[in-house]
Order: sequence, then structure tokens, then C-alpha cells
Amino acid sequence: MRKVIVLALVVMANVVLAASVMSQSAIKDECVALCKDAAKFINEKGVDAAIAEIGNKEGKFVTKNTYVFLMDLEGNEHAHPYHAMTGLPSSAVTASGRNVLKLFNYKDTNGKLFVQEYIKVAKTNGEGWTEYMYPTPEELKKPTQMKEKKSSKKISYVYRVPGMDLLVIAGYFE
Repeated sequence: MRKVIVLALVVMANVVLAASVMSQSAIKDECVALCKDAAKFINEKGVDAAIAEIGNKEGKFVTKNTYVFLMDLEGNEHAHPYHAMTGLPSSAVTASGRNVLKLFNYKDTNGKLFVQEYIKVAKTNGEGWTEYMYPTPEELKKPTQMKEKKSSKKISYVYRVPGMDLLVIAGYFE
């Protein structure tokens, strides 16, 4: 009887682990698809239309699992659907008159320059995955200073918009 219980527990643990791996794979696929769709949208509709759509938390680039945001190769954030809750530094205006966040030297809670890593991935490979520590959306909603928020591991897909100095990013928390 004891062997049957142990075997049943082992089987259940493996089922849960397999489901978790499949779920994570689906979210990764979703991040890639959303980023490529956003890049296509930028090329077809233009940057201004994309900024409006990507910045819309009810828009087509926001799902229950992830969302896309838009940056340039200088580390400026142009659109983010949840920008108001990020607690990021104040914005600046570019030569084109767009309001952006200058995040080039922004660090995660371990001191990693993750925005620079986005840029490196975009410039060298055109696309790829990055990992860093960042507060979850639930944590960001708490009325505390950014440095006091608990961070979790975030895995983000970076995709350079073909023919442009722009990148779109979508990620999820592990």
C-alpha cells in the first residue's frame, strides 16, 4: 500500500511539472508572436499608430499572460501599456517631439543593466531572451517606493523591428 501511495505521488508530481513546462512554453510562444505582430504593425501602420496601440492597456498587444512595450536602441521607452504603475523615472521629449522614458542605465534589483541587455540582444542577434529581477504587476501596485518592492525573475523576449532602430519586448514572471 505504501508503494502505491508513493508511486501515485510521484506520478502526480510529474503531471504537475509537465503542465508547468507546457504552460511556460505556451507563454514563451505568446511573447514571440506578440512581438512579431507588433513589429509588423509598426511597419504597416507607422510608429505613431503603434505607440498608441502598444500603450493601450486594452489594446491588441496585451493579453492575460503578457504585454508588449516599445523601446529604441538608445534605451528610450516609447510605449508601455502599464507605464503609470511602473514608478520609473520622469520622461523626456525626443527630437521628433515624442515623450519617452530614458531608461538606458536602468538597473534591476541586483544591479543588472537589463535595458542595455535588451539593446545588446537587438543589435547582435535581432532577437532573443533576457532574464532579470523585477517587481510583478501586483507588487508594482503597492504604495511603496520602487526600491522597497519585492522582485521576481522576469524572462523577456526582445525583437528588433526590421529596418528600424526600435525593439519590442514581451515577458513573463517565472
